Amino acid sequence: MSPHRNNRYLPFMMMLILSACIRSDDWKPPSRSCNTDLKSNTTFQSVYDLYQGSTTKILEDLVVEVYVISSDEMGNFFNTIHLQDKASNPTKGFQMEMDLRDSYLRFSPGDKVYIHLQGLYLGRSKGIYKLGSAYTSFGNLIVGRIPTHAIGKHLEKSCDQESELVPFVTTIEDLEFQNANTLITIENIEFSEEELGKTYAVAEEMSERILIDCNDLQLVLLTSGYSDFSQEKLPEEMGTITGIYYPEDELPQLIIRAQADLNFDRERCKDLITEFTTDSLLISEIADPDNASSARFVELFYSGKDSLSLKGWHLDRYTNGNTAPGSTIDLSSLSIYAGNTLVLASNAVSFEQIYGFEPDLEAGLNSPADSNGDDNLVLVDPFGNIIDVFGVVGEDGSGTDHEFEDGRALRNAFVQFGNPVYTFSEWTLYNDTGGAGTVNQPQNAPQDFSPGIRD
Repeated sequence: MSPHRNNRYLPFMMMLILSACIRSDDWKPPSRSCNTDLKSNTTFQSVYDLYQGSTTKILEDLVVEVYVISSDEMGNFFNTIHLQDKASNPTKGFQMEMDLRDSYLRFSPGDKVYIHLQGLYLGRSKGIYKLGSAYTSFGNLIVGRIPTHAIGKHLEKSCDQESELVPFVTTIEDLEFQNANTLITIENIEFSEEELGKTYAVAEEMSERILIDCNDLQLVLLTSGYSDFSQEKLPEEMGTITGIYYPEDELPQLIIRAQADLNFDRERCKDLITEFTTDSLLISEIADPDNASSARFVELFYSGKDSLSLKGWHLDRYTNGNTAPGSTIDLSSLSIYAGNTLVLASNAVSFEQIYGFEPDLEAGLNSPADSNGDDNLVLVDPFGNIIDVFGVVGEDGSGTDHEFEDGRALRNAFVQFGNPVYTFSEWTLYNDTGGAGTVNQPQNAPQDFSPGIRD
């Protein structure tokens, strides 16, 4: 029989030998040996301080005490282990790269572990501190995986009983104060309506799913398409989620260890009202300075008692005699307090140079804040209602009682509410013609204007 034919039977013979020597009920997981003599000689903060802007090799014989918070049992972590400073209410954490599959068999959540830091590399990527080996990419030193044979040299398990992990309870709003790689819990959270009906992840892809709280603040849930639960449907209810906080730059993100980290069993949040209307917001001053067209602006005044979000509000410009708006300022990013003003400038740099302070918003060239004096402005609330008007839509302002070319349109101080119909008696207008009861007196910036101050 040729050597080739003999080799055909080798795998089968080996299986028979192994089957004869090992009973299935004799199998045991890898050793979880521990060390009773370990002590920490440094702190998380001291290790953080070793990082000076680039990947650094740790040369000192330092040992830091950590607690395991991740688990790859469900396949949502791959060749990484996440560690934090305390079992309860953590404040700092590390991500360790290592070439080890099924690490949960050696290091379970709640295990106290000591890291021998000497010889490891410390790096930071997108706000996350990482420990591991190192490799070079395009001339840059990058933290990589600790080889399998070296893991025992750097990670030793304490013989202390496994600790109960108590996550830090926080909110999406306060995540900016939370350090990465720590175990957190967020209550009263749900998947956005756009995510409902989807699975946790697309197969074989790292996927993002948007979580929101009852204030519509967002958090990204990261899930591996190789995880055991990747093809399970997302829960439709609202509840509590626990996971490892893993931000990317300023984007808040969370990674869970298993579906059990979610407890969504309550009714979803009620729709949050975020858009409001009022007639207490009005146009109070419009500027077309004779000496500086780049210093044009529009001022809004709010006579209400409570602060007002301008989400959904916009200011439209009807150029000359047009009956359709030619440009719009979206005011959604702004809020205004009782008795205050907002200044919308056509050119923020010029405005600050001339008037000495920054405007609240730069609206740009040809915007409603850049009128040359014969246009009409309309203030519209989130529901499409016209709250206030300057001028007569469809009528060119030249020579009329709503012309402010080279001048100023000033709302009289007694006017405290918007008016959807232009009323000349509510205004004092300065221009270069003096037609229809206006004042023939061109205005120069800055002395003839008062942006930010209700006259």
